[in-house]
Amino acid sequence: MRLTAIIQLVEDDPIFGEVESPVDPAAHFVTVYNPRRRDGRTVPFLDANIETVLIAWHRIVAIQLLPQAEVEKAIGFVRE
Repeated sequence: MRLTAIIQLVEDDPIFGEVESPVDPAAHFVTVYNPRRRDGRTVPFLDANIETVLIAWHRIVAIQLLPQAEVEKAIGFVRE
């Protein structure tokens, strides 16, 4: 089952995405599906069509797992 998460990266803005539950702390990488910024835009260091990215644990400060009810409140869209 995938859970929506906020992944805080070292010296970078957090990204939103989906992670497998539970995240394995013994693994070298965390697999993040549908990575995006808080405003729904693409992550600047990734191509626009990326659906899955592996992030090394040493680049991650924290992972916050969001309850399903909180997902809509956490992700706000910017008016253009």
